[in-house]
Amino acid sequence: MLGQRWTLLLLRDLLVGPRRYSDLVAGLPGIPTNLLATRLKELEQDGLVAREARSGADRSVVYSVTRRGAELAPALDALARWGAAGMQAPRAGEIVTTASLVTALRVAAEHAQAPRQRQLAYTVRVRDAVAHAVLRDGAVDVGAGEHPEPDLVITGGPQFRDLLAGVLDPESALADGAVELDGDPAALAPFVATFRVPYSPEVRD
Repeated sequence: MLGQRWTLLLLRDLLVGPRRYSDLVAGLPGIPTNLLATRLKELEQDGLVAREARSGADRSVVYSVTRRGAELAPALDALARWGAAGMQAPRAGEIVTTASLVTALRVAAEHAQAPRQRQLAYTVRVRDAVAHAVLRDGAVDVGAGEHPEPDLVITGGPQFRDLLAGVLDPESALADGAVELDGDPAALAPFVATFRVPYSPEVRD
């Protein structure tokens, strides 16, 4: 059921939130459309994905995970956490999607505790991928798309991963162009502390 090509990536995207067919095509660059249709049909038959036609002005068809499908979230998060230990800057042909960025941030913050200070809101951009994060009362909320009123907009460059891995400190990351900031620069340190993902040197090398 889960070992078919593209299935895990498809479920990863749907665990971020409901998606239209066109959203799934855009978020999974390279997937043949006929194969996507086949996988969605199989996942529906297996009870992991539900298809729903919206009513009202928006009559689009959306796909979402069922309760049974949502039970896979810890397993997929564990795979993401394992992979993060050896993650490097995207190579030629590798694409960062919004779903992969949201998943990476959510998994990174899973065992972190947001600083107990004023609420901080972020918009994070990595290439064409956009996510938002809110740190509030020691809790972390991550989702797709921009935050309407961010304290800080972070645009990550090729070395963004090094900042979150602790290879670069915030000051060096700014100097080296690993990130560009728009907003309160003091909000960068709590962001890094919350979303830090240490890497394994033996994996990276």
